Amino acid sequence: MWHDLTAAAIRAFHDDLAPRSDWGKRMPARFSEGVWEWIEVNHRRNCLLWDEEDLARRVEVPDSSIAANKRAIDSYNQRRNDAIERIDECLLVELVGVVRRSDARMSSETAGAMIDRLSILALKILHMRLQTQRTSAGREHIETCLAKLARLEEQRRDLAACLDRLLAECAAGSAYFKVYRQFKMYNDPMLNPYLYGGESSQ
Repeated sequence: MWHDLTAAAIRAFHDDLAPRSDWGKRMPARFSEGVWEWIEVNHRRNCLLWDEEDLARRVEVPDSSIAANKRAIDSYNQRRNDAIERIDECLLVELVGVVRRSDARMSSETAGAMIDRLSILALKILHMRLQTQRTSAGREHIETCLAKLARLEEQRRDLAACLDRLLAECAAGSAYFKVYRQFKMYNDPMLNPYLYGGESSQ
């Protein structure tokens, strides 16, 4: 049912793209349809978010530069969340013909949310590994980062196993999930009172 959609395939995809510092802004998309299109969009946004979050912590630049970073973060985060919803929508389309068992459990975390977490873990692992390779850092820093790297790898293995299990259970009708809409009210000009001109105190 899921074709080539496995946690291992997703991890390989994330690991292949994450080290390419320019792919998020410059490289063309590999996929143009289906669930893999939105997995790629999600990972691209997470990569761009990571860079902007780092830039937003600078202290030697004008406040206007940090404000620009914060606006970019807000935009990328909205698109990241939109991609999570699209991933779930694509997967649920494939489940339309599955007969759900009467005792099927509902997963409070969707497959899309788990894939998003795998994307973020891939970035954490990449950047933590870079810290273990810093020639300018002391031994204590390297050892601390090696321990953190091992923990991150364990977390990713655990999450990957959980994703595969959820997908298998959904395909068998013993589990299911729903699309959970984010409804980011602060980004909606019709819902944010500071954008539509409502009273700031309300």
